[in-house]
Amino acid sequence: MNAPLPCVLFVDDEERILRSLRMLFRGRCETLATTSAREAIEWVRQRPVHVIVSDQRMPEMGGVEVLREVATISPATMRILLTGYADIDAVTAAVNEGEIYRFIEKPWLARQLIATVEQAARVAMHDFAAASREQIRVAPPEAAFASVAARVVVLDEEGALAAQVRELLPGAVQVEHASDLEGALDLLVDHDVAVIVARLSSADGEVADALKQLKTLRPATLAIVVSTLRDSRLLIGLINEGQVFRFLLQPPPRELLRRGLIAALERHEQLRTQSNLLRRHAVEVSSVPSSATMPGRLLRAWRRLREAAVMRIA
Repeated sequence: MNAPLPCVLFVDDEERILRSLRMLFRGRCETLATTSAREAIEWVRQRPVHVIVSDQRMPEMGGVEVLREVATISPATMRILLTGYADIDAVTAAVNEGEIYRFIEKPWLARQLIATVEQAARVAMHDFAAASREQIRVAPPEAAFASVAARVVVLDEEGALAAQVRELLPGAVQVEHASDLEGALDLLVDHDVAVIVARLSSADGEVADALKQLKTLRPATLAIVVSTLRDSRLLIGLINEGQVFRFLLQPPPRELLRRGLIAALERHEQLRTQSNLLRRHAVEVSSVPSSATMPGRLLRAWRRLREAAVMRIA
């Protein structure tokens, strides 16, 4: 008996795009396709949809709005944004509101798109099956602080961001300040860090690379990036290769930062207690520089962090 195929829903306002996607995935999955965002949302209400791939620029409703609605209706559905227009505001909303799995640009590479959708489908099918056996537990807000001494590391040269984070979080949360990347990595070696908040001032700097590498070693640690850079290319890389949890422009609005911190602590608690959910935070192979080009001080810190990760697994 053949295994059931995953259900993948494609949403795009161009019929020719939908025809191409149907052909590309013929035989690989059960495909649903529509030019109507509202019809797509209704389908998700009515039946299991393992993956939704939505275009961003549609007349009826933007792709981010569609994915946000889907996340509310069916949290186990994996969400992918497919668009040819990398607008920074849309990409930021995709992270902060839609919590997308991947951002794929048009024109897509067929092999990459197939691999991404199939990987997402495997994760979703596992989660749907688990949910049918036992409802996935969602921790109440206070659980993120009550069950363990949650720790947040703030990477910020000046320290003002760390002070703001301390003001916004309950006293039970330990907030550590690191003025440089080496100090942040040392804290990650010595402690179970729930959230890292990083100020990012350079698209090509060590911090952006570190956030990508960190996700492979500490998948349960959530990253919140605060940046002055309105750079969609940077953010797309951080989504696909680093699974950043939130992206806020500097200076971050207090309420948005507070909500992001609370949500990240709640999600970390889920990941800590339900390890099967870590599959949803898998990242693409990172394009960060090799260790041969890394400064010695950082190379030593990364070596310690990798050794600590191996010890955790053992």
